[in-house]
Amino acid sequence: MPFVTLPVRLRRPAVTPVPAAPGPVRRQRLHVIDALRLMAALSVVFFHWTGVDRHPEVWGGTPRHLMPGLHRFGAYGWMGVQLFFLISGFVICMSCWGKTPRQYFVSRVVRLYPAYWVGILLTALVVNHASTVRSDRHPLSISEILTNLTMLERPLGVTEVDGVYWTLWIELRFYLLFAVVAVLGLTYRRVLAFCGIWTILAVITPSTGSKLMDVVFMPQDAPYFVAGVAMYLIYRFGVSPLLLGVVGFSWLLAQNRLHITVGGYEWEVGHSLSWPVMAVVSGVAFLTMLAVATGKFGWVRWKWLTVAGALTYPLYLLHQEIGWALIRYGRDLHVRPEPLLLICLAVLLLLSWSVHRFAERPLSARLQRLFDGRTRPLPRTDPPVVPRAAADADHRPVAPEPMLGPTPGGISRDELPDPRTADHR
Repeated sequence: MPFVTLPVRLRRPAVTPVPAAPGPVRRQRLHVIDALRLMAALSVVFFHWTGVDRHPEVWGGTPRHLMPGLHRFGAYGWMGVQLFFLISGFVICMSCWGKTPRQYFVSRVVRLYPAYWVGILLTALVVNHASTVRSDRHPLSISEILTNLTMLERPLGVTEVDGVYWTLWIELRFYLLFAVVAVLGLTYRRVLAFCGIWTILAVITPSTGSKLMDVVFMPQDAPYFVAGVAMYLIYRFGVSPLLLGVVGFSWLLAQNRLHITVGGYEWEVGHSLSWPVMAVVSGVAFLTMLAVATGKFGWVRWKWLTVAGALTYPLYLLHQEIGWALIRYGRDLHVRPEPLLLICLAVLLLLSWSVHRFAERPLSARLQRLFDGRTRPLPRTDPPVVPRAAADADHRPVAPEPMLGPTPGGISRDELPDPRTADHR
C-alpha cells in the first residue's frame, strides 16, 4: 500500500499565562486610603505637639511633665511618616498606571506644588512675625522663602520654612526613581523588577560609603516605598507568594533600619524609645496596607472620608510652626493643655480646608489647564540643519544699487572690476 502524505497541523506548546497581562482593575475610590492618610497626618501632628520635648518655650514647659500620658503615646507619632511612605508607594503606582511620562510628570506637579506654595507663604508669615515662639528660629530672608518654593531647599542647603518639609525631598526622589519605570511603561514585570533592583541597591548602599548612592537609593526609607508598590501589584493582579515575599522582606529591612532612624527622634523627645513598640507599630502599618491590597476594607465607603483625605496634605504642611504659634498664644491666655490641643486642632483643620477649597483646588485646576492647553509637544525629530553658508547668506547685508553715471575719473561704475571676482595677483 503506497504511503499517503497527510497534512499535519503543528500545535504550539501551551504557554503558561504570565501576570504581565492586564488584570482586573478596580476603579472605585479606596476611601480607606483617605482614612489612613488622615490617621498618619494626625499621628505626626500629635508627635510635634505632645511628643517633641526640646521646645519648652512653646508650652511654657515640657510636654513630658505637663501631659505625661499624652506624651507617652505622642513620642511614637513620628511613625505616621512611615505609613505615609507605604501609602505613597501604593498610590503612585495606582495613579500612574497607563499614563504617559508627560502625564506622570504633570500629575505630580499639579498634586504637590499648589498647596505647598500656599503653605510656604503662610508659614513664613508666621515664622517672621511670631519668631518669639521658638528661641532657636530666626526670621527667614526673601531669598530663603523663594528657594523653598522650589521644594529643593534641602539639597540646596537652605533653611526650610518648616522642618516637616524634609519628607517632601524624600518623596521627590522616589518620584524620580519611579519615573524610570513610567518612561518604559508600567507592566507587572517591570514594576516587580524595579522593586527588586531598588531593594538590592538600598541594601548595599551603606557598605559602599557613597553619599551619592545614599541620596539616590535612600536605604532607610526604600523598604516602605517598595512594599507599597508591591502591595498595589497585589491589589491589581492578586496575591502571589512572590509579592508577599517582597512585602515581608521589606518589613524585615524596615525593622532593621529603625535602629538607625530612631536616633534623631529620641533627640526630639528627650529620652529613649522602645524598639519592640516601634516594630509592632511598623508591623501593624504593613498589615493594614496589606489588608487594603487584598480588599479587606472594601466595605469602607463613607464619602466624607474623601474630604478628610483632601485635608491631609494641607494639614501636614501647616501644623508644625503655625500650630506651635497657636499653642503659645493659647498658653498666654491660660488655656489648659488638653482643651488647647483640641482647639488648635480644630483651627488647623479649618485652615487646611480653606487652603484646599480656596487655594489648592483653583491653583491645581489652572496648572492643569496650563499644561494641557498651552504647551506644545516636543518634536519627534531634530529640525533640519541649515548649512553654514546659507545661514550666513541670510544675515549678509544687501549690496547697494550701482550708481548711475561716470566716476570722477570718467569711467562708468559698470566698467569697474567686481572686487569679488577680480584677480588680485
